[in-house]
Amino acid sequence: MHKVKILPHTKEAATYRRGGNRYAFPSIDPSRTALLVIDMQNYFMEPGMPAEVPVAREIVPNINKIAGTLRAIGGTVVWVVTTFDDQIFEDWSVLKNLFSPQKCQAMIDNLCEGAIGHDLWPDLIVEEDDWAVEKNRFSAFIHGSSDLEERLKENNIDTLIITGTLTDVCCETSARDAMMRNFKTIMITDANAAACDEDHNNALNAVARLFVDVMSTDEMHDRLIHHGNEMNE
Repeated sequence: MHKVKILPHTKEAATYRRGGNRYAFPSIDPSRTALLVIDMQNYFMEPGMPAEVPVAREIVPNINKIAGTLRAIGGTVVWVVTTFDDQIFEDWSVLKNLFSPQKCQAMIDNLCEGAIGHDLWPDLIVEEDDWAVEKNRFSAFIHGSSDLEERLKENNIDTLIITGTLTDVCCETSARDAMMRNFKTIMITDANAAACDEDHNNALNAVARLFVDVMSTDEMHDRLIHHGNEMNE
């Protein structure tokens, strides 16, 4: 698991911007909340895969814990997966400058529909009523990437809990864009995974100063349980 380090400066900057409040979104309505689980696919999870993120396997229990709690109190779980085809390198040709030909081919081979690498990691608990969303960019919210924003707004969802991999790529970019599309956005420190602690913490500190709330799995679980209990009183 990553050694999470949210810097004092980060907390101070966020609190200052929020007029003395540590969190921007202290109250959560489960019925209007979705857990986004981003790119927890075999291509990023399976040992030996070209894009393997070893820590991603370690965060699976935390993702399952939040998902189970949120479902139980009326929230929505969304499995967001990257899906590429040959057209991606025409529509998004700069990828060919950012990755070697071998890595570009590995993306196509493993992230196309039907490939083993495209499938979700088998230890994730997926329920029948969960959503499945495909995206073709790092961010799920950039124009043309997916229909996620439309589906969320059609279902009156305004709060997002971001988990998955990689913290500093698809999770961070989706979180930033979600906030700018007017969603209350929260990232979970120990339910996101990056290639190393430094990448993970740099991303979390960057977004925590302004874009999102950042908290642990246990903090989120307690918050959801608290609101669930309020609903039952």
